[in-house]
Amino acid sequence: MKLKTIGNSTIKTPPIMFGGNVFGWTLEEKESFRMLDMLLERGFTFIDTADSYGRETGLSEKIIGKWMKDRKVRQEITLATKAGNVHTKQADGSIKRSRDNSPAYLEKCINNSLKRLQTDYVDLFYTHFDDEVTPIKAVLETYQKFIKAGKTRIIGASNFSESRLKEALKLAENSDLPNYEIFQTEYNLMERKEFESGLADLCKKHNVSTATYFSLASGFLTGKYRKKEDFEGTARQMLTEKYFNSKGKEVLKTLDQIAEEYSVSQAGVALAWILNRPNVTTCIASATKEKHLDAFDEALKLQLSTDEMELLNKASQY
Repeated sequence: MKLKTIGNSTIKTPPIMFGGNVFGWTLEEKESFRMLDMLLERGFTFIDTADSYGRETGLSEKIIGKWMKDRKVRQEITLATKAGNVHTKQADGSIKRSRDNSPAYLEKCINNSLKRLQTDYVDLFYTHFDDEVTPIKAVLETYQKFIKAGKTRIIGASNFSESRLKEALKLAENSDLPNYEIFQTEYNLMERKEFESGLADLCKKHNVSTATYFSLASGFLTGKYRKKEDFEGTARQMLTEKYFNSKGKEVLKTLDQIAEEYSVSQAGVALAWILNRPNVTTCIASATKEKHLDAFDEALKLQLSTDEMELLNKASQY
């Protein structure tokens, strides 16, 4: 599998990273271990997680950490985690969501993440969400301490506005503070506008790699959900129902057409489209069954023609 270099670092990634949000959410520990085993066997060795993934804080990290220790494979895995997306359980059992990138909170987070992951370092540590309050300089100074202490090799930004990302990149460029080497953003056939309207060019200008999440639009682009009854009552209902419109139907129709032509899955075509888009370094995708991983292999092998890319671009235009 051909690897890609992240930003100006020495860290490399497969074209597809695995999204660890399924560990401790839709996959229990035993199932998660089996999925991780299969990923390692297939060469998808970059695992992307976060302290907020799982049914409880840090559950995804705990499962990954336990698996790496059990299999003795930490050195074979490239690992990313995130902080700043705060989930606080209320007295009534509900979850209050907020953001916190204060230096004290970030330090608490990385130490807790390393403990759960049972490792001395992560390869990549993300600001999960910009809280738009903490000065960017304070955040980068905190990350500089983490890098010097060997707690992370590089840093990344996720879900930043163009203006705040630009501010961070310029600050790093004009100082000795660390630079965000990778930017993680939502991007797929149903969600193109935000990334393509400025963020993509900004990343290109500063040689910042990009990783797309929700690459299959929370499962919509697999073709599994054709009518609202298909997802009602599922964990993905809130994430997919917004795509049931004329654009969504046209995108699925085009995916069906190309998938049939090549005898591959719709998911394979949707991922191949992302991997062939300009300014995309890698895409993040998840799976809950072994057969879902076949779409990863399909995407890597599929050579979409210029005409086919244009058909998908037209169907998904905004």
